[in-house]
Amino acid sequence: MNTWSKWFVAALSAVLALSIFLPTANADKLSDLEKEKQQVEQKKNNLNSEIQSKNNAIVENQTKLEKIMNKIQELNGEIEETQGKIDGVQAQIDQTKVEIDELKESIEELERKIAEREELLKERARAIQLSGGSVDYIDVLLGANSFVDFIDRASAVNTLIEADREIMREQAADKKLLAEQKAEVEEKLAKQESQKAELVELKDSLDVQKKEQDGLQKDLKAEQKRLAKEKADLEEEHAKAMNISSSLQKKIGKEQARLAEIARKAEAERKAKEAAARKAAAKKAAQSNASAATVTQAAAPKSSSGFIRPAAGRHTSGFGGRDIGAGAETHLGYDIANSPGTPIHAAASGYVSYAGSMGGYGNVIIITHVINGQSYATTYAHLNSINVSVGQAVSQGQKIGGMGNTGRSTGPHLHFEIHIGSWNGARSNAVNPAAYIGG
Repeated sequence: MNTWSKWFVAALSAVLALSIFLPTANADKLSDLEKEKQQVEQKKNNLNSEIQSKNNAIVENQTKLEKIMNKIQELNGEIEETQGKIDGVQAQIDQTKVEIDELKESIEELERKIAEREELLKERARAIQLSGGSVDYIDVLLGANSFVDFIDRASAVNTLIEADREIMREQAADKKLLAEQKAEVEEKLAKQESQKAELVELKDSLDVQKKEQDGLQKDLKAEQKRLAKEKADLEEEHAKAMNISSSLQKKIGKEQARLAEIARKAEAERKAKEAAARKAAAKKAAQSNASAATVTQAAAPKSSSGFIRPAAGRHTSGFGGRDIGAGAETHLGYDIANSPGTPIHAAASGYVSYAGSMGGYGNVIIITHVINGQSYATTYAHLNSINVSVGQAVSQGQKIGGMGNTGRSTGPHLHFEIHIGSWNGARSNAVNPAAYIGG
C-alpha cells in the first residue's frame, strides 16, 4: 500500500468514527427527554385517576346529600302536618275553654239554687228540731174548725209535702247535672291537653331529627365543596401537565429532528467518501490492472426499500384494527412471534435514540435513520434484552436485542414499527411495516 492509499484509509476511518460518535450527546439528551415525557405521562395518568376518584366521591356524596335533602323535606312535611294537628287541638282546647267560660254562669246558677235549697232544708230541719223532732200533720188536720177548713188544711199539708219532695228531687237533679257538666268539660279538656302533649312531643322529636339532618346536610355540603376544590386543583395540575407534555413533545421532536439531521449529514458524508473511495480504488486498480471485484464485494447488501425484516419467526398481527381480548383497538405495528431470546436485528443503519423501558412497549429500542434523504424511526418493543445504548451507531442487520414478552404483551414476540420522520408518543406518522419489509 503506497503513502497516498494509507492516508486515504486513515482519513476515511476518522470520518466514519466522527460520524459514529458525534450524535451521542444529542441522543443522550433525547433519551432524557423521553424519560421526562414518560414521567409526565405517568403523572397525567395518576392525575386522571385521582380526578376520576374525586369525581366518584363527589357523585357518591351528592347521592347522600340528595337523600338527606329528601329526608329533610319529608321531615318538614311531617313537622308541618304535626304543627297543623297541634294548632287544631289547641283550637279545640280554646273552644273548650270558651265553653267552660260559658258554663260558668250555668254552674254558678246551679250552685246558687243548690245553696238556696240547702239553706231551706236547713231551716226545715231546725223547725222540726224546735217542734220536738217532727211535724205532726194529723194535728194540723184535726185542728180544723170546719170541713172547709179541714179541706184547706189538707190541701196545704199536701202542698208542703210535695214541695219538700220537689225540693229534694230538684236538689238531687241539679247536683247530678252539675257533677256531669263539670266531669264532661274536665274530661274533654284533659283529653285535649293529653293529645296536645303527645303532638308537642312528636314535634319535638321531629325537630331533633331535622336538626340532625340539617347538620349532616351542612357537613356534606362542606365535604362537597372540599371535593370540588380538590378536583379543580387536580384538573388545573392536569392541565399544566398537559402543557408540559406538549412542550416536551415539541422538545423531543426537535431533538429527533436534530439527530436525524446529523444522521442525514453523516449519510451524505459517508456516500461522498464511499464514492471517493470507489473512485480512488478504481484508479488504483486501473493503474495496477487489479480487479475491482474486491471493492464491490465489500459493499453491504441493501433491500429495495432500505429496510430488512428485523427478526425470524411467524407474522402474528398486522397493521390496523384488531381485538386481542380487550376490545377493538388500532395496531400500529407488525408482530413477529418466536421463542424468547430470538435475535432482533436493526432494520436499517442508524443511531439509537432510545433504549430502555417505556410503558406498554416494555423494553424498547428506537432507532433514527436517514435513507435517501428521508428520515425514519423504527421501534422494536417487548424485548427481553437490549444490546445497544443511546447514541450508538448501528448497521443494518446488526443484533440489537432479544425477543421477549415485556410490557403489554400476550406472548413472546417483536412489535415492530416504522415511522416516517421522528417517532412521537401519539405515533401519528406510523406506516404499515409490511410495505417496507414484505408481508
